[in-house]
Amino acid sequence: MSLSVSRSFARPFPLNGHFALKLLVLAVLGLLVAGPLVRILLETLSPDAISAWSDVTTGRLSRNLLWVPLTNTLILGVGVACGCVLIGGFLAWLVVMTDVPFRRTIGLMATLPFMIPSFATSLAWGSLFRNSRVGGQSGFLEGLGLTIPDWLAWGMIPTLIVLIAHYYSLAFTVIAAALATVNSDLVEAAQIAGAKRRRILLGIVLPVAMPAVVAGASLTFAGAVSNFAAPALLGLPVRMQTMATRLYGLIEVGQTSRGYVVAILLIAVSALFLWLGNKVLSGRRSYATITGKGGRAKRFDLGTARLPLFMVALFICLVTTVVPVIILIASSLAPSSSALFSNWTLHYWTGLSNPSIAQGQPGIWESPFIKSATSLTVGLGVAVAITSSIIGLIVAYVLARDGKGPLAGLINQISFLPLLVPGIAFGAAYIALFGAPIGPLPALYGTFPLLLIAGTAYLLPFSVQTGRAVISQVSGDLDESARMTGAGMMRRLVAITVPLASRGLAAGGLIVFVKIMRDLSLVVLLFTPTTPLLSVLAYRYASEGFTQFANAITVVILVISIAATLMANQLQAKSQPWLKS
Repeated sequence: MSLSVSRSFARPFPLNGHFALKLLVLAVLGLLVAGPLVRILLETLSPDAISAWSDVTTGRLSRNLLWVPLTNTLILGVGVACGCVLIGGFLAWLVVMTDVPFRRTIGLMATLPFMIPSFATSLAWGSLFRNSRVGGQSGFLEGLGLTIPDWLAWGMIPTLIVLIAHYYSLAFTVIAAALATVNSDLVEAAQIAGAKRRRILLGIVLPVAMPAVVAGASLTFAGAVSNFAAPALLGLPVRMQTMATRLYGLIEVGQTSRGYVVAILLIAVSALFLWLGNKVLSGRRSYATITGKGGRAKRFDLGTARLPLFMVALFICLVTTVVPVIILIASSLAPSSSALFSNWTLHYWTGLSNPSIAQGQPGIWESPFIKSATSLTVGLGVAVAITSSIIGLIVAYVLARDGKGPLAGLINQISFLPLLVPGIAFGAAYIALFGAPIGPLPALYGTFPLLLIAGTAYLLPFSVQTGRAVISQVSGDLDESARMTGAGMMRRLVAITVPLASRGLAAGGLIVFVKIMRDLSLVVLLFTPTTPLLSVLAYRYASEGFTQFANAITVVILVISIAATLMANQLQAKSQPWLKS
């Protein structure tokens, strides 16, 4: 009798019902995530499109279609990964393991760059360093009489710098969390044995933090190779192509088959390097540093180097957070980028149409099109946050309450698959699947539902992760008690899980909202005049030379994103070890 009761409690709900729910979740994930990726592959294997593979890989145009963009993409990926690990690791070491002054301030500022869209940093770079080679417009420094070389204004070097400035906070967050777990007994033992600080750093701290270093490098590499905004704004004017920009160009001119091939290859490059990172980690036996014994934090005494290192860290944080925002605001007010801080005007914000200024373009708050884009962008962010949170919560519930078996494993793998897919490639996959009618369903290209579905699927991994975190805080006993009273799964979710985990779910929804608000790579291919989005409008204005309007729109995106992020942080109130004294 007791044995049967214990087995009953081990099962959250009846086996048949749970199996049916798993099948339903798997079908939804298959449609949202796997379906578009399979469709894009099938499109390139059709008789009419199979030649696109040879055109891209071995044809007479393959050098321009694939090999040069692939080389540039790998250079960016490796360069950004190395730069982010160096900068993020340096700041993480300072904040977590040293007595550098104002550690909390540095730790907070080091997490902010990822909140600023990469196209915002690219626009700020252009406002400062642009030279008259492209479009005849000069940046602020050239306006002061300085000669800006082409390699600093356009191409690979500025793109590398901008992407490192954008992504290093990812490496910082991952490495800082790992360093916070380093057992101080190891450091003290090495000091007692007479080891120097450099020896301790390289012989103890670095090996212990190696998983985080590899993870940070993998994440920043994947982000760099999939980034569209920075290479498009700083590279395309001098014909520097990456796989992301080449994919965009091919789809734009109607060469969809070749574009789909490039998308598949871009996915393969990103997935390959993420797999190599996991392979490196799995090859090590153990990284365990947390034991059952308590330990106090042990910080390196920097001595006379405290102030210089603090100044270096503060400079990095200011240049990557405060300076770009100041430049963007100034550029949205100045008639010319060559004179950012003089003759300010509100015309680009609230001015009426004037034929003598910007070809008669009214200010962004006097433009019905931009007002419509603002409403549509905010509405899309809210809708994606809601739908993604709902689906993510259901997926997380299934995995948390009965995560065993092949079906659960498949659900888990598919739900995190979008992390391997660059945003612009994911957008191309959705065009392949929903760009034409499917049976009785009409074509969705150029509609709000396509943006909603694509955004929900692409950001699903974040919602699932948030859902798993909040569900783990709700005891399974509550769910089991409600089940025994006859409450169904949806009833238990709505009446128990959601109310108890509402703050965490709201925080996760706000994070999704911020990501879709500032995302360009995913939506740039899905953009149409009937579905205008702020991020794409900012890119289009910048491409056409209307930098003040582009920067003003970007400031709007920044204000909304920062406000939502601060709200999420307040709700989440997550622990950040490096902020503790």
